Amino acid sequence: MAVELRHLRCLVAIVDAGTLTDAAAELDVSQAAVSRTLAALEAELGTRLLRRTARQVSVTPAGERVLGRARRVLAAVDDLVADAAGHATRLRIGYAWSAMGRHTVAFQRRWAVLHPDTELQLVRTNSATAGLAEGACDLAVLRVLPDARRFASALVGSERRLCALAADDPWARRRSLRLAEVGERTLVIDRRTGTTTPDLWPADARPAVEHTSDVDDWLTVIAAGRCVGVTAEGTAAQYQRPGVVYRPIRDAEPIAVRLAWWRDDPPATAAAAVALLAELYREGRGGLPIAAAPGQDAGA
Repeated sequence: MAVELRHLRCLVAIVDAGTLTDAAAELDVSQAAVSRTLAALEAELGTRLLRRTARQVSVTPAGERVLGRARRVLAAVDDLVADAAGHATRLRIGYAWSAMGRHTVAFQRRWAVLHPDTELQLVRTNSATAGLAEGACDLAVLRVLPDARRFASALVGSERRLCALAADDPWARRRSLRLAEVGERTLVIDRRTGTTTPDLWPADARPAVEHTSDVDDWLTVIAAGRCVGVTAEGTAAQYQRPGVVYRPIRDAEPIAVRLAWWRDDPPATAAAAVALLAELYREGRGGLPIAAAPGQDAGA
């Protein structure tokens, strides 16, 4: 027996659905069929891909490697079928938190006008490569440097660093903050996908840290007033939440924004996407609307 597309589709469906039962419903087959297909794939590859319990599945290290390639293979096959049938091609752009920030809508609209034959899909994946390593996208918006051995990337713009804090925090009345004073607070960070680490501060002045694993959790902790966060201004554009405000950190280095792709498999539309997003960042320099708190003063 050889590995077949149905095996790969089964694996992806199980991981995305979270259980064999839900994957069976997604694939319109019985749960027993899903279980047999997965077992056949694991037997063919000679390794365990998933750990199964009564309620959920988790991916093994070997499964992570296979899953990323499976997604890429399936996406390539889908594109091949669409191309052969004369249908529109597709470009999937992944992101972990804030997509293209305030340029997201403009990018979507301009892309539709400039490239009507290429369907654009934005895919949120909470991983360090925004879904690129996992095969969930063709290009990824990154605000950290990717592994240059595996991925190529192009700089398209930069964003200010902002401090996110509770709307009733005394600092919410100020127009800007300094990095050193932010370091005196407890900082909430996402170790997997966040752009901020304690290394942003000197070794003898690093903040206390709490961790989250998702932007929604990050915002919830900040709104409660227990911690503050440091993030790219794209987050402020995408996540305006009641109870949270953003203030610029005036002495912090800006965050570079990149588009990245597999070094050995660049999508044909990569150059066009890079050019359009770089143009939007050039056009949009300065003037980010940041939620103001009632009674904001001019303090710095």
